[in-house]
Amino acid sequence: MTVSVPSITETDLKKINLSIQQLGAGRSNAVGSVTLATGSATTTVSVANGAITQSGLIAPGSVPILIPTTANAATEFGAGTWYISAVAKDSFTITHTNSGTAGRTFLWAIVG
Repeated sequence: MTVSVPSITETDLKKINLSIQQLGAGRSNAVGSVTLATGSATTTVSVANGAITQSGLIAPGSVPILIPTTANAATEFGAGTWYISAVAKDSFTITHTNSGTAGRTFLWAIVG
């Protein structure tokens, strides 16, 4: 679930209060899903490829958290054959098994 983000010059207190309420309820724009690439040992989640819509949500020091949403993703997760190998401005990279297995889909959230 996303949160409305008022502009830095917003003066309407109702819009500002709504954003604070949504944040307090746990909403975030720093979420998405990713399917691990087949035939490759890495998959990059990036603003540039449209995975997220707002620059600045991912930065060095951010912590990506992934949760498997398919049986194939759960198998990869359980085998311990994946890890976050890089976090950069506007992207993070997952290193994983170079496999032809399709459908290894994860939900992700960024903290920090």
